[in-house]
Amino acid sequence: MPVGYMSIVLHAHLPFVKHPEYPEFLEEDWFFEAAVETYLPLLDMMERLSRGGHRFRLNMDVSPSLAAMMADPHHQQRLRAYIEKLLRLAGNEASRLRDDSRFGPVARFYQERLGYLLDKYVNVYHCNLISALGNMMRTGNLELMTCGATHGLLPVLRMHPESVRAQVRIGASEFARHFGVRPRGIWLPECGYYEGLEEFLADEDIRYFLIDSHCLHFANPSPAYGVHAPLFTRAGVAAFGRDAESSRQVWSAKEGYPGDPAYREFYRDVGYDRPFDEVRDYVQPNGLRKQTGLKFHRITGDVDLSCKQAYDRTLAMRKVDEHAANFMFNRERQIEHLAAMMGRAPIVVAPYDAELFGHWWFEGPDFLEAFFRKSAWDQNVFRMVSLGEYLDLEPVQQLGTPATGSWGDKGYFEVWVNDGNDYIPRHLFECAESMIALAAEFPLPTPLQRRALNQCARELLLAQSSDWPFIVTMGTMTQYAHRRVLEHALRFSRLASQIRSGSIDEAWLGTLEYRDSIFPEIDYRVYCSAGEGPINKE
Repeated sequence: MPVGYMSIVLHAHLPFVKHPEYPEFLEEDWFFEAAVETYLPLLDMMERLSRGGHRFRLNMDVSPSLAAMMADPHHQQRLRAYIEKLLRLAGNEASRLRDDSRFGPVARFYQERLGYLLDKYVNVYHCNLISALGNMMRTGNLELMTCGATHGLLPVLRMHPESVRAQVRIGASEFARHFGVRPRGIWLPECGYYEGLEEFLADEDIRYFLIDSHCLHFANPSPAYGVHAPLFTRAGVAAFGRDAESSRQVWSAKEGYPGDPAYREFYRDVGYDRPFDEVRDYVQPNGLRKQTGLKFHRITGDVDLSCKQAYDRTLAMRKVDEHAANFMFNRERQIEHLAAMMGRAPIVVAPYDAELFGHWWFEGPDFLEAFFRKSAWDQNVFRMVSLGEYLDLEPVQQLGTPATGSWGDKGYFEVWVNDGNDYIPRHLFECAESMIALAAEFPLPTPLQRRALNQCARELLLAQSSDWPFIVTMGTMTQYAHRRVLEHALRFSRLASQIRSGSIDEAWLGTLEYRDSIFPEIDYRVYCSAGEGPINKE
């Protein structure tokens, strides 16, 4: 029997961004960058471990908005074109630097890596990342979870229970549509919890969710084992808390591994380093520069960006091995200490944004692979488990109610509701009230009315994404975030008016259905009064 357990949980989410009206659109790059730097490398890492017979366990949620982009032919075609274009740039750089002993090897590394990833994406996955993730899930090594439909912050939406239920129910049904099974777990958007939320999860047969440390520490009653054992809520759904020690050691650029001088420097990129004439075809169509993903320097230490040294892949991989061993050693000592204090086997739950591994920390997938290999063969203190597997092994847990909170700054909701973005909830509440009323007013719609009502539901859900107020608070791409909230709210209001007046503009509706094409099987009746509406649990 192991002394304790450990579970690594990755949160893979991006807001739904689709702009077919433009040949290229900067914010669509969010998905393409994450696919090339995070999702494809993580899949490749898991496949190597599985082929080698290495037992590993990883939890990962794929938010419904991200899954929608993975499955959309628009995004699939543009992702392929994105990789092909980046491969051409890498080829140009490899030719330019062929006689450079410092940067030439880095350019060739990128050329080989991108060629390999393109071949995997096109010829192995057939441009379908959802299918690849489903195949990995069926090996038993990857336990996939769902998330809120569009990552709406549920404690902010609780004023209208119908909105909370729609986010949860559509998240569960979309998971089943993509992966063929119902989800056992859910990543609550922003780990946002309030008392009573678990009732909506139980309605969808969801067994567990994750919350931040303080939400478990301040549970009622106080948890006997802190964050190192889950609580069962009164609805029967288990709440797992984040272990701050293991999380900080990985995600912190200052205290953790990603800040090591040997690792790749994120903020030096060919898109800004090279003369404009050399990169004009690889930056924005309006001539503004952007990140390309080709980064030739390492962190080097606390020095000016202009003084960074060339990236050395061999040196970085040595550091990966060293850090994976250190992380494993620390978890062994932590779990031994916790077991002695608790008198039972603890579980250490380490949740992270998936994009940390590969996008922000380039060597992150390699670190995970090294850690999984070492933990399987080089220690016998803890056992890697998925959260669902843990509940099967340890079905008896304390009963309690977590405290309200999130994993945002200061632990609550200030990031998403503050002086800079507090107009957003007002739009969301007005649209939600109108949507609930529409669902009651049109129980037997015509086919055209049904299409328009379903599109109203899509526009409301897209406006509810927590990404938009977060971006406003962070001060990045704020104009786009403001625009998205207001556009979805205006589209909703115009459609609602047309439905009620009996004058639906079918051509415009078709445009919206193509542009905001998320959730093809949505049923607007999910917004019927609480306790009503369609339930699909096949």
